[in-house]
Amino acid sequence: MIELYEHQKLAVSKLKNGSVLVGGVGSGKSLTAIAYFFSRVCGGEYEDIYKKPTRPRDLYIITTAKKRDSLDWEKECSHFILSTDEKVSVCGIKVTVDSWNNVGKYVGVKNAFFIFDEQRVVGYGKWAKSFIKIARENKWILLSATPGDCWFDYMSVFIANGYFKNKKDFTRRHVVYKPFTNYPIIDHYVNEEWLEMIRDDVLVEMPLIRKTVRHDVLVTPEYDKELLKQVTKDCWNIYKDEPVVNAAEHSMVLRRIVNSSPDRVAKVLDILKDHNAIIFYNFDYELELLREMCTNNDIVFTEWNGHKHQDLPKDRTKRWCYLVQYNAGSEGWNCIETDTLIFFSLNHSYKMTEQASGRIDRLNTPFVDLYYYKLVSRSWIDRAILNCLRAKKDFNDRQFVDACGDRDYAAVKAA
Repeated sequence: MIELYEHQKLAVSKLKNGSVLVGGVGSGKSLTAIAYFFSRVCGGEYEDIYKKPTRPRDLYIITTAKKRDSLDWEKECSHFILSTDEKVSVCGIKVTVDSWNNVGKYVGVKNAFFIFDEQRVVGYGKWAKSFIKIARENKWILLSATPGDCWFDYMSVFIANGYFKNKKDFTRRHVVYKPFTNYPIIDHYVNEEWLEMIRDDVLVEMPLIRKTVRHDVLVTPEYDKELLKQVTKDCWNIYKDEPVVNAAEHSMVLRRIVNSSPDRVAKVLDILKDHNAIIFYNFDYELELLREMCTNNDIVFTEWNGHKHQDLPKDRTKRWCYLVQYNAGSEGWNCIETDTLIFFSLNHSYKMTEQASGRIDRLNTPFVDLYYYKLVSRSWIDRAILNCLRAKKDFNDRQFVDACGDRDYAAVKAA
């Protein structure tokens, strides 16, 4: 017998074909989705008594590469006697788990059920087009912690649900572009009442009252103030010994000065005296600093990034940490072996920061108090990023220019 929480049971009763299940990270969306597939789609029972499905159909799960490789979905499926090995799977139901990188392989599959895990159909790119083609031939639901920030983010889901024929139909009816621009820029949307109505029809909210308490701890490492001031003024890349060419590069150089501070590493060591932790970082030079820190201080560590795909350290009897690069590992996995997460540097993306925060805040964590250490110096570049994240916005080149002041990079380079 599978026991769901009340918020999961309510979501199962509300879901229908084409729904987007919206729940915070760690709210149990995976188990809820399989419960819906097993009972509402296939006609099985799992609560008071287990009964085999009366309308079996194959199940395809499209998820992140990390979640596919960690076999998290297979563990959830096993509660319902569903397996990637159809010989042992109930009623011979074939379960296929693959990553979004391979979603195009499944265009042409018909009469199956798809669970699209972690929203990847924002806009109208290659993945979104494959998603729409699959959705038209199969039953499906989509899982998301953050479904969209603007109407364009919902467009592919609306098309897949049949509200619009294609992108052209959506834009013709609801989008007004700015005039006299070199490429299309959305100025505003029209007839938003209709969009709000169909969004409410598609979304199934799964609110969760958590037992965990998050404690945000702001740590302020020192940095080289004079060097930062000089590089800000001169627009000079001290790591390449040449002028910076644009705002993005200027921001990267300033962040490297701040993030490479020896005191930042020292602050992490202080935290690790009392906690084993997951450490999120942005750049390769930060990884090198963290590797050196662990090696020199007899700290066991493993990594998840674009270079290595390792699990948590096996030997957790000693001090340990897990070094995770934001882009590679901010979503699609969980850890209940620690109560501590360290942001070695801030990420520009509010959504990615929230996803990363959820790695330790899970339904089945044994901890009540969770600790989030954010290393934020008093430099203006760190503070500008922090202010954007607090406002639930992304930090980008425009915010950098606003904070730093407009610079004529071409003139600096020519000089």
